[in-house]
Amino acid sequence: MKLKIFLSAFIAIALSLTSYAQFREGASYEDLYDSETVSAMKAHVRELSATHLEGRKAGSDGEKYAAEYVTARLKEYGVDVLSPADGEVFGIMTADGDTLTSRNVVAYVPGYDKKLRDHYIVVGARLDNIGTSVTVIDGQPVERVYCGANGNASGLAMLVELARMVQTNSIVFRRSVLFVAFGASCGTFAGSWYFLNRSFPDVESIDGMINLDMLGTAYNGFYAYTSSNADMNALVRTLSGNLQPVLPELVASEPYPSDHRAFYEKEIPSVLFTTGRYPEHNTDRDTQSIIDYEGMEKELEYIYNFTEALCNANDRMLFRDSGAQAARRTEEGVVSYYECDQRPTFLGTSDPSRFLEKWVYQYLKYPEKAVRDGVQGRVVVEFIIEKDGKVSDVMVTKGVSEEIDAEAVKVISASPKWKPGKVRGEKVRTSLSIPVEFRLEKKGAGAGRGLKK
Repeated sequence: MKLKIFLSAFIAIALSLTSYAQFREGASYEDLYDSETVSAMKAHVRELSATHLEGRKAGSDGEKYAAEYVTARLKEYGVDVLSPADGEVFGIMTADGDTLTSRNVVAYVPGYDKKLRDHYIVVGARLDNIGTSVTVIDGQPVERVYCGANGNASGLAMLVELARMVQTNSIVFRRSVLFVAFGASCGTFAGSWYFLNRSFPDVESIDGMINLDMLGTAYNGFYAYTSSNADMNALVRTLSGNLQPVLPELVASEPYPSDHRAFYEKEIPSVLFTTGRYPEHNTDRDTQSIIDYEGMEKELEYIYNFTEALCNANDRMLFRDSGAQAARRTEEGVVSYYECDQRPTFLGTSDPSRFLEKWVYQYLKYPEKAVRDGVQGRVVVEFIIEKDGKVSDVMVTKGVSEEIDAEAVKVISASPKWKPGKVRGEKVRTSLSIPVEFRLEKKGAGAGRGLKK
């Protein structure tokens, strides 16, 4: 009797596991060890690059299904979707005179700052891929499906998960963020053109654009392309001075033409994040098997930090230096820390994190009022290293509270002399921006200041 009960229970468990495995098509037991973010991105890429979408060609049912999928996931995450369930439809005139119908998905996370919430950062990703083709093999037609797991199901997955993170932490974003999956992107960039010229009424209030295209092959590298925009380059370099899970390589040559081009034509500062071209690009081998999800998770964290920094910048990114700004920079003779031929050094190192470790966190004191009120956060402080090595013009560009901001300024202002930076062998005034972390320790963990040393 006991044996019968045991066998019955065993069969029931086996059947339930089989049913679960069938429901999770394409999954494996290795997935059980994935983080929540990796699991979500795997699900997104799996669905968006499935063969039944037939390569998501612009105007196809597959592209429509992809738009519906992205819309549904964004709504699940509580993001306000502005377009209909199957996307905002628009028409494209083809070369033979026909009209092709495509669609954009547009979503929105409002900023908190009363002065900046009507300014926008657009995060975009290509929705479509190149579809299918028929090849004759041994006299028989064989259909090839270009699933586009990396191009660009990976970017769409990143966009959806980034939207979730921004929505969850919307209280810290000063500007509003628009998330757009662009249809008919391959070759024509029609979706981004339509968004900027027909759909979105307040283009002049777009302060920047982040494009996510082909981000699934981190083993090939991770790149940032800004069309050599000085302000975007400076932001990338500033974040490179902070602790990040992965850092992009700034490149001068465009890795891949994509929707950032439409924003560039509107003179909107833009950055393309990508892992670049790869052997499976535009082939039927671009499937889930080539995707590095752990690498994508690291890229996502960096791109989230970049998005937050871009949304919270005090000044609007400039497409090009205005005459007044160029004159001011020339008059003041200030050079960015990361643009020096020889960067300023502190105690023998040019790594800004060593200045934080060896000076700032050694002498920083957590204000008692901030401890009592439970206030913590990251202060971003900008200062100038003069030609004689002294620190001057210390100012907060992103604050936390009056007491915490003042403490960060006080300690940095008291810095010992640096060895100044040089350009073409000449000493220059150098500007540097650093993040100062104020973190309260948990009760019983020691003193009230939880600063890394």
